Amino acid sequence: MKIKTAEFVTSSPDLDSCPPEAAPEFAFIGRSNVGKSSLLNMLVGRKGLAKVSSTPGATQLINFFTINERWSLVDLPGYGYSKTPQKVREGFQRAVSDYLAQRESLRCVFVLIDGRHTPQKIDLDFCDWLAVHGIPFVLTVTKADKVKAGKLKSNVAAFLAALKERVDGEPRVFVSSAEDRRGRDEVLRFIGEALEA
Repeated sequence: MKIKTAEFVTSSPDLDSCPPEAAPEFAFIGRSNVGKSSLLNMLVGRKGLAKVSSTPGATQLINFFTINERWSLVDLPGYGYSKTPQKVREGFQRAVSDYLAQRESLRCVFVLIDGRHTPQKIDLDFCDWLAVHGIPFVLTVTKADKVKAGKLKSNVAAFLAALKERVDGEPRVFVSSAEDRRGRDEVLRFIGEALEA
């Protein structure tokens, strides 16, 4: 799939203020500081589409982008550590859970996990929550350029093994890097196939 247009639509603080469900949506989420904004900008080929911040938890709203006038990319607030006040953090986490559980136009969630680390409980818990609620998801391993190939492979294998103890089946896994554009074609091909299905 070629990305011809990528336009910002709106930022929503809660489910009720999300735009009308007009196009298939693909949501991206991960632990704070997992490299989500960099990945999204790499996917659409636009450096400034999603805001990249050195401060974990910078995304606090549900951000909608229309891609190729055909589907929506949804940038969700990260979970986990953030310098955001607890009360504010609870608010956008509630908005995210409402969106994920109730948004009928949501086709798939891309759960981002940091390829440099062994399995993190918070990532496993989130995947478990998605599975319990019957929400389709795939894994996208980020920062693949920052870890040796053997270590990356063992980290991914360990995560899948830990996840297998919690959920049935094994999700699709994409390995990505915003630096060398690794995984871009595979993710976009997956979205293209999902649109055609």
